[in-house]
Amino acid sequence: MAYKISDDCISCGACAEGCPVSAISEGDGKYVIDADTCISCGACAGVCPVGAPSED
Repeated sequence: MAYKISDDCISCGACAEGCPVSAISEGDGKYVIDADTCISCGACAGVCPVGAPSED
């Protein structure tokens, strides 16, 4: 199941830089993950300083 980014996101961009398949882009006020592209690897969660990405 794809990861999702919670409202805890501080829009730092660390998750997007850490995503190996470029599934993360800047959205309106927070970053968003394209569920169709996400491979559920958890790289984004590993680099996020606030723990915003989680597997839903």
